[in-house]
Amino acid sequence: MGYEAAFRIWRGDVDGGDLQDYTVEVNEGEVVLDILHRLQATQTPDLAVRWNCKAGKCGSCSAEVNGRPRLTCMTRMSVFDPDETVTVTPMRTFPIIRDLVTDVSFNYAKARQIPSFTPPADLAPGDYRMQQIDVQRSQEFRKCIECFLCQNVCHVVRDHEENKEAFAGPRFFIRLAELEMHPLDVADRGMPHRTRTDSGCAISRSAAPRCVRRTSTSPTTRSSR
Repeated sequence: MGYEAAFRIWRGDVDGGDLQDYTVEVNEGEVVLDILHRLQATQTPDLAVRWNCKAGKCGSCSAEVNGRPRLTCMTRMSVFDPDETVTVTPMRTFPIIRDLVTDVSFNYAKARQIPSFTPPADLAPGDYRMQQIDVQRSQEFRKCIECFLCQNVCHVVRDHEENKEAFAGPRFFIRLAELEMHPLDVADRGMPHRTRTDSGCAISRSAAPRCVRRTSTSPTTRSSR
C-alpha cells in the first residue's frame, strides 16, 4: 500500500545551494533511490543523481540520508516512519558538482600513480604460480565497491575544506596494499614493513608503536554547504 512521503533534497552546485521540499509517492518495497528516480520522472527532471547497478555492488549512489552516510539503493523506505521527513544530501567529504553528485575523481587520479604489478625479471609468463591462500588474501581487497562512504565519515576530510581535493582514500591504499602482498611482485612502492602487537597496533620497524582510538559520531544534516 502506497503513501505520500515528505522528502527534503539538497539542490545546488559548487557556488552554493539549499534544501528543497517535495511530496512524492512511495510504494511498498521501494528504496530511497526509487524515490529519487520518481522525483526525476515527475517533478524535478534536472535533479542530478549518480547511480549505476541499483544492487549495492557499484557504490555509485552514495549519499547522506537523514544525516547518515548510506547507499540510497540499499536504504529501504520501510525503515522510515511514513510521517517522517526524509532528508537526502550529498556526501559532505567531497567537493560538490551538482545536487547529490560529488567529485570523487581524485581517488582515481591517485590510484593511477601506483606502479603496476612488477614480476621478477627472470620469471617467464608460464611460471606465474600462486598459492590459493595468496589469491584469497588479494581477493579481500577486491571486495571494496568504492562507495567512498568510509571517506565520508573521516573527520579529517569531512570537517576541513582544504583537504577535500587532496585525499587519496581507499582506492589508493587498497590497491597499494594488494600489490604489496602479492607474492610475485618485486616493485618497491615505499611501504614500511609493519608488524602488529597483541593489542592490534601497527608498528613500523623505524617508529615507535602508535595506536589510534576511533570513535563513532552521527553526522548532522546540514541545510547548506
